[in-house]
Amino acid sequence: MDTTIQPPREPNYATYQKELFLLSQKGSHPDFSTRPDKLEELAKETLSKGGWLYASCNAGIGWTDRANREAFYRWRIIPRMLVDTTARDTTTELFGHKINAPIAFAPIGINKIYHPLGELNAAKVASELNIPYCLSTAGSQPIEDVARVNGDGPRFFQLYCPHDEELEDSLLQRAWDSGFDVCIMTLDTWQLAWRHEDIANSNYAFYRGIGAEIGLTDPVFKERIKEAGLNPENQEDMQKIGEKWIDNVWHGKAHTWEKIPKLIQKWKKISNGRPFLLKGIQHPDDARKAVELGCDGIVVSNHAGRQVDGAVGSLEVLPEVTVGDKCTILFDSGIRTAADVFKALALGAKAVLVGRLYVFGMGIAGEAGVRHVMKSLLAEFDILMNCAGVNRIQDINKSHLRYVEGIGGLSGTL
Repeated sequence: MDTTIQPPREPNYATYQKELFLLSQKGSHPDFSTRPDKLEELAKETLSKGGWLYASCNAGIGWTDRANREAFYRWRIIPRMLVDTTARDTTTELFGHKINAPIAFAPIGINKIYHPLGELNAAKVASELNIPYCLSTAGSQPIEDVARVNGDGPRFFQLYCPHDEELEDSLLQRAWDSGFDVCIMTLDTWQLAWRHEDIANSNYAFYRGIGAEIGLTDPVFKERIKEAGLNPENQEDMQKIGEKWIDNVWHGKAHTWEKIPKLIQKWKKISNGRPFLLKGIQHPDDARKAVELGCDGIVVSNHAGRQVDGAVGSLEVLPEVTVGDKCTILFDSGIRTAADVFKALALGAKAVLVGRLYVFGMGIAGEAGVRHVMKSLLAEFDILMNCAGVNRIQDINKSHLRYVEGIGGLSGTL
């Protein structure tokens, strides 16, 4: 690619391809492949057994995870030719933030089991790339520390609603005070699904005292563990503290629609009216209900197939969730490639959330691994827009796709 004959544009992620090719002139090459199946294989070799199991396990026997990938396979891109895309633009606007691409870091908990710095790796890279970072309530770094490394980057807070309302209030206030200006409430995880291999290996880091940093830095939760006679300075108490924290987050008590208006009102008051979204929507009726109750957006997601086995693929239902004219639709679950990003946008998503890819990169090489994975995805997306004949994000629509019945010929990696 000769950039001297192209108009200048920012960002220009496609140049990362040439940067990697030019390593050959120095007798080198990238440290690892970002092809999803190769990335997953290397992560399995690199991560601890517990880290690998937690990253890879799905609900039940994994049929929903497979359904996510099969749904992408059924939609095919129809490239258009002789379109001048040399000045194409990958940027878009999301909740008032101008971002470099319609791609965000999905909220993933307990990143310390993948790398000692955990969420700090991803939050820093997200800021560098100017794409949103979403911190999970189940994160393993304090809210304030994640905000510090994220700097001026756009950042959102994913809320698992505790059954302790004072703790809920405290978490939301801390998030807002730390610059997280969008709240995303996850609906599908009142407790963990049955994940065979995690259970077979008693693989739950919180119960081993790992990953309670958000709780340990919260004034309300610190009072709760004091009331329980637990001391975080006593290593013998850390397992009970981890148990107490996560049992407040994934407590098994289902909330209902009655909870939502009050929670929206609370967040709006704290944040001076900033957006509130619901994550985990799969049914059109639930999408309409969210809009009726005042949600600013929804995340069409099945938790990457980790919560309900035998369910529909998330992309299958995206075209049916026809509330995009009334609220912002984000998409999550199954994104592995730039083509996946393109397809989700064409079917109605404003942006997509990427999860396992960056976790695998983190497990392989920490911050550098996250950076290589995400820059590669952005470069692939930029190049795909060029080759498919699309100039702007807002030009991507369903006319660029064809649906193919069945999954004949599907083999190898999904």
